[in-house]
Amino acid sequence: MDITSLNELRIVLDTAGQIAIAIALMLIMFGIALGLRVADFTCLLQRRVQFIAGVLTQLVGLPLITLALVKLIAPPPALALGMFVVACCPGGAVSNLFTYLARGDTAYSVSLTAVSSALAAFLTPASILFWSGIYRPTSTLLQTIDFNAVAFLAQTTMLLALPLVLGMILGARAPDVAMRVRRSITLAGSLVLAGAIVYGSIKFFALLAPALPLIGMLTIAHNAVAFTTGAVAGLALRANRATRRALTFEIGIQNSGLAIVILLAQFDGLGGAAAIAVLWGIWHLVAGGFLVMLFCYLDQRRVKCGL
Repeated sequence: MDITSLNELRIVLDTAGQIAIAIALMLIMFGIALGLRVADFTCLLQRRVQFIAGVLTQLVGLPLITLALVKLIAPPPALALGMFVVACCPGGAVSNLFTYLARGDTAYSVSLTAVSSALAAFLTPASILFWSGIYRPTSTLLQTIDFNAVAFLAQTTMLLALPLVLGMILGARAPDVAMRVRRSITLAGSLVLAGAIVYGSIKFFALLAPALPLIGMLTIAHNAVAFTTGAVAGLALRANRATRRALTFEIGIQNSGLAIVILLAQFDGLGGAAAIAVLWGIWHLVAGGFLVMLFCYLDQRRVKCGL
């Protein structure tokens, strides 16, 4: 398979598959909303500068750095689109776990994840359109797949916003019920998504195999840039070590599952873009785990050195 053919590769879903992906998207957002609490937003009042800076790094900083990266590397447009979609998605809940394990500021991490997830319903679709639209190769690619920007904004915002609002209402009025059903809801959405990934991987592996080295290198480079963006933002804020670690994980860990669903449901099943999102979902766990071990090792060294 020629690398440029990645722009033509499609993961085609029938009507039932498209409905299943839409349901998975709504279940994922509903599960996220069920876990949101008022306490998760307390950092907005207590640490405004750090909080706003963290949110802006997530919503603007990472997509902007991604634009610079794709202009530097000039990957096939389908892969660039996958990078933009991942960068525009909210932070993943796994960042909270990694922050906790690395002795970072977990409360700050949870607050950033909560706000980016809440804003995702309204900002993620528009952000994807904006950043992919100002990069000419991806803008041209979207024109070739008969992409309707207005329909994308309307459909994706509805699919994201409706379950988000319903989940937050249920979480506020019946927190016990929300906690009981959250795991099942999240599991159901994840299973549907996993099914689509397995299906696509099996069916299109032979076609994607020659391009996997390139896709892998792009994913690793992009993820490294994301972690670095978070770390640099923490240094620029002159934040303490715990806050810097939280920001590093928050920017480096993205909700790649949401990115996959959006690509399959709204972008004509572009295989190259979806492959970026799938590999990101695997690699950011590997890279995040390595950073946790690195931070713990550095902490042990400081204790031994009496620092």
